[in-house]
Amino acid sequence: MTILSIESSCDETAVAVTRDGRTILADEIFSQADIHALYGGVVPEIASRNHLKVIAKLADAAIARAGIAKRDIDAVAATNAPGLIGALLVGLNFAKGAALSLGVPFIPVHHLRGHIAANYLAFPELAPPFLAVVVSGGNTIIAAVRDYTDIEIVGQTRDDAAGECFDKAARAMGLGYPGGRALDDLSQSGDDTRYTLPRPVIDGAPLDMSFSGLKTAVVNAIHNAEQRGETLDKPSLAASLSRAVSDVIVPRTIAAARDYGLNAVAVAGGVAANSRVRRDLTNACRRAGLALYLPPLSLCGDNAAMIGAQAYYEYVAGNVGDMSTNAYASRGI
Repeated sequence: MTILSIESSCDETAVAVTRDGRTILADEIFSQADIHALYGGVVPEIASRNHLKVIAKLADAAIARAGIAKRDIDAVAATNAPGLIGALLVGLNFAKGAALSLGVPFIPVHHLRGHIAANYLAFPELAPPFLAVVVSGGNTIIAAVRDYTDIEIVGQTRDDAAGECFDKAARAMGLGYPGGRALDDLSQSGDDTRYTLPRPVIDGAPLDMSFSGLKTAVVNAIHNAEQRGETLDKPSLAASLSRAVSDVIVPRTIAAARDYGLNAVAVAGGVAANSRVRRDLTNACRRAGLALYLPPLSLCGDNAAMIGAQAYYEYVAGNVGDMSTNAYASRGI
């Protein structure tokens, strides 16, 4: 089954062509990072307008790169939740229009389900059940994937996402936007014990997480150094933050796998590219005897191939949309 898929939930416009949920035929991405860097973060209206400018050209480019004709497309899919509502609507309405004109089914896909499905593209042997850890700029969840469309959140952040914590800390340190990669690079030469940062615990919910206080602690460390006229050790602060985020995520991942009787862990989302998180998860899963699936960096961030992968399994399960399908800024998985 050949699926044309669209991802436009934030500031990347992406169009892909995938086959049977496991093979990428084409994956085109237009990044707006340089545009939003001028403002220190994503401006929703600007994101939406730029999606409109490039989405049709990207679709044509993806179809051409895949070496197929439009008549070869069996379905069209798009992210419909969660995300910036204006940005989502651009991709959703383009996809619905394409499906209508081609006379093929339209498949709405949850963004986080898409991130999990990125692992199906990277690891053809992976199949449920397994534990998924989705760590991105807007979401941080731990989920039990019992089947391709039977997914239960068993742990999640109560406030900020881990990726937001990284980005806001990086901006406060003057590393620009998006700051996750710059912060990761900077942390390589730092002492991760130099700054004492919190590891929040949620009373009565041991698998849930919180990153708001951690973000505030980093900002306070920066301001305190400025007020005292001290030189901020930026590499060590970046390393201490990376360690703290990992210390929140990794033990809960291992505990969730044990509690739910799952022997494999699949990681997804932009923060899955963080070197400290990847290293600590690798070591912890090895010690616990768990199989670990870490997708390549190209599939960690937002992309349309992951949406096409999950769309295949949504179609098989009968989860097909129609022309009345809407977008949602926030919606459960």
